[in-house]
Amino acid sequence: MSWIIFAATEALNAQGWTIMLISVGSVVSLTFYCIRRVLQLPAEDVEDIKGPLEIDTGDTQDAD
Repeated sequence: MSWIIFAATEALNAQGWTIMLISVGSVVSLTFYCIRRVLQLPAEDVEDIKGPLEIDTGDTQDAD
């Protein structure tokens, strides 16, 4: 149990810092890239989008 406490108090060496910075930087970069990509989706033409009231389902004609 004492080796766990000792290992947690040791500072990172240069290789540890390098791996940690590369991994954290990669995750943060990929996250921002994905969020930016989703938020910059191309806008749809408003004329092509039909609302629910404009769709003709055919059940309102000759309902008897």
